[in-house]
Amino acid sequence: MLLSEDAWGSNTQVFIVLQSSGISNPGQQFPAAFPMACLSPSQLKKFQEDGFLLLEGFLTADECAALQQRIGEIVAEMDVPLHCRTEFSTQEDEQLRTQGNTDYFLSSGDKIRFFFEKGVFDKKGNFLVPPENSINKIGHALHAHDPVFRSITHSPKVQALVRSLGLQMPVVVQSMYIFKQPHFGGEVTPHQDATFLYTEPLGRVLGVWIAMEDAMLENGCLWFIPGSHTRGLVLIHGEVVHKSEQNLSDHSREAYTFHLMEAAGGTVWSPGNWLQPTAELPFPPLYT
Repeated sequence: MLLSEDAWGSNTQVFIVLQSSGISNPGQQFPAAFPMACLSPSQLKKFQEDGFLLLEGFLTADECAALQQRIGEIVAEMDVPLHCRTEFSTQEDEQLRTQGNTDYFLSSGDKIRFFFEKGVFDKKGNFLVPPENSINKIGHALHAHDPVFRSITHSPKVQALVRSLGLQMPVVVQSMYIFKQPHFGGEVTPHQDATFLYTEPLGRVLGVWIAMEDAMLENGCLWFIPGSHTRGLVLIHGEVVHKSEQNLSDHSREAYTFHLMEAAGGTVWSPGNWLQPTAELPFPPLYT
């Protein structure tokens, strides 16, 4: 479920959310083999006005099951040294205290690494809960290093969908698997993605958010402010404001999400962003 300030939305098992603006001249040419990727004029208009769009059933149940199975295998092989066990937070002061001062987070843009919920370690860094229940997210290069996630990220229907929004040279800048663990999955405060994925010109970032499980009020669904991408907030305009509440329910709310940048037209990726392309992993083109 996604909720706006007007509290609209529907419970659905599989959907994809597009969060952005600043993408001009959307086209309407799709391969006939991907009807789910064919956005209607009304869908395009709603995306442009609201800054987000809900497409139900974008992935099949089998595709979601494959992602969940693979993430389970990755978690089962998790081996994070004590000194690298980093709690993830969206609170600015806690960011500076935790991931902001550790290379484990800041150098994760071209790697697959694990970030944990608050309160899951004792003072020595030992787990207080089962390790598989402690993870906040895995990031930030699943799209590059794991074949299952790469195949979904670069799938023909994702490419067709992104082409319909007018992106000419999109590159994948990061990807994450978010767990939203039962009982303590962390709150994500209201924010705009482009404040930490900053580009010049503004508004050249597109977020794709794919639910693996039912997203409901009880387990921390997404909330949006419709049209907030049309009025500036914090440092930039061009990105919709969104958040999710803490998950206090008995059910997780897993999601796979990745961000694209339109590289056409002289877009400059800010050298001040925490996430930077590397020689080992330049931002890969979405289109293949």
